[in-house]
Amino acid sequence: MTLRRRDFLRWTASAALAGSMPRLGRAAGESRNYDLEKFGNARILHMTDTHAQLLPVLFREPSVNIGVGGMAGQPPHLVGRAFLERFQIRPDSADAYAFTCVDFEKSSARFGKLGGFAHLKTLIDRLRSDVGSGNAMLLDGGDLWQGSGLANAMQGADMVEAANLLGIEAMTGHWEFTYGEKVLRANLEKFKGEFIAQNVFLTEEAAFNDAPAFDAASGRVFKPYIVKEIGGHRVAVIGQAFPYVPIAHPKRFTPDWTFGIRDDELQKLVQALRGNEKIDAIVLLSHNGMDVDLKLASRVSGIDVILGGHTHDAVPQPISVTNAGGTTLVTNAGSNGKFLGVLDLDLAKGKVRDVRYRLLPVFSELLKPDAEMQALIDRLRAPYATAYAEKISTAGELLYRRGNFNGSMDSLLCDALRQQLDAEIALSPGFRWGTSVLQGQPITMEDVLAETATTYSEVYAQTMTGEQIKSILEDVCDNLFNTDPYYQQGGDMVRVGGLNYVCTPTGSVGQRISDLKLANGRALEATKSYKVGGWASVNEQKGEPVWDVFAKHLRSGRASDSQSTVTLRGVENNPGIAGQG
Repeated sequence: MTLRRRDFLRWTASAALAGSMPRLGRAAGESRNYDLEKFGNARILHMTDTHAQLLPVLFREPSVNIGVGGMAGQPPHLVGRAFLERFQIRPDSADAYAFTCVDFEKSSARFGKLGGFAHLKTLIDRLRSDVGSGNAMLLDGGDLWQGSGLANAMQGADMVEAANLLGIEAMTGHWEFTYGEKVLRANLEKFKGEFIAQNVFLTEEAAFNDAPAFDAASGRVFKPYIVKEIGGHRVAVIGQAFPYVPIAHPKRFTPDWTFGIRDDELQKLVQALRGNEKIDAIVLLSHNGMDVDLKLASRVSGIDVILGGHTHDAVPQPISVTNAGGTTLVTNAGSNGKFLGVLDLDLAKGKVRDVRYRLLPVFSELLKPDAEMQALIDRLRAPYATAYAEKISTAGELLYRRGNFNGSMDSLLCDALRQQLDAEIALSPGFRWGTSVLQGQPITMEDVLAETATTYSEVYAQTMTGEQIKSILEDVCDNLFNTDPYYQQGGDMVRVGGLNYVCTPTGSVGQRISDLKLANGRALEATKSYKVGGWASVNEQKGEPVWDVFAKHLRSGRASDSQSTVTLRGVENNPGIAGQG
């Protein structure tokens, strides 16, 4: 793939992100392409939701990301050209490609893949070096250990090694918990940084039985925060793990722990830190999701900046939220290693005088891969490389997942479930991780695993009534479109195969889904039973791993069934839908 320097020159000439994008140098591969203007006396680097993607990836940003209520038309619920207009980005530019779905396939040929840990290390090392020893720290917002076949096979141990070499000093978690407590603690023993989470506590029974905890008196399972001196000032970083782990995932993975947003506990912690005159800034390292963080910022005072993750929203500029104590800046740093957040702080005694934030796309073809990290990646992948490189099929269209409703990758996966399990209807979870494959490109086993690899990926086939199917759709829809962010869990709508329906995101609870019809055009009957195939159930299953079922379907060469459709109502002119707003 050839990188055209003039494309990047056009990009930098048009960028108007108030310093959020890098100045590019004279030639591809030169690390000085990411030189940033010096500012302040402390630098915090932030990455999140890499989902174990050690190599550079293609990842199409959503064309549907609908905001409702007060979030309608507000970041992060802007897509396509509405996003470009809001952040003054030229449609044919490199950052348009990085941040949006606009001309994704055409632009991928011009600008290439993003991310990759060897390229990230080059960039991170340079950004640390630019501000001098002791003046920077690197944080990870979670979903570091899951999302690839390699991470699943090694139960996250590969990512611990990569994190140590990258120099991550603190992280919080989400999918990390799905390996279970034993594996989690074994990995953390090898992790050189700190795992922080103020919102994870022992259950009453676990506390009574003296289960392991960082603080037995409070019941906190993990260290809630760290304090580090940066640039001669003390910065507190509080961890906020994903609040809904036992709801979104099988409870059996974390039977002794309770989660939650716990903003009251967070406020107490902030006040205690603020009571210490030696603390000059407080940062929340969050895996709440951006909408939740925006609400939390309005309720909890004293936090200077929230470095957010979970919802995979790449937002170039922080959002300022007013609260009782002043203002808090809220950020979200995308996913898959595509972006690196750079937070430069101008600190004084007990306060932040000024802030500069930039979300840098990590263009792999502009960054020479770090040799040591590349050697580690090669070593970790070596036992699996041949199997992962197997060409399973060829993409007949652009295959992508991310978006509020069915993506083309999930539609193909639903076809596999229906045909391989002989089911009338397929349900696939609305996960936001999973890389993209261009039309005409091979679909490898590594691609299949990048869409399916979890610790509970077994398939199932069971009978459900039409009423039960509608109830599932309504429940997930309420999670996605509830106007109170604290009732959102951050995923997308459950994907369906063999079923068409109408969705009204702005409707009331239990009234958003209507006009359900099977692929043959017949109405879904509430009392009739249907055979449904699916995977990743929170209830333990005994079926094959879904990656084997998916690969078997792709190898068979069987034609895809008719695409399921979702008709949207009540969201006309919503800029969270490409082509509207």
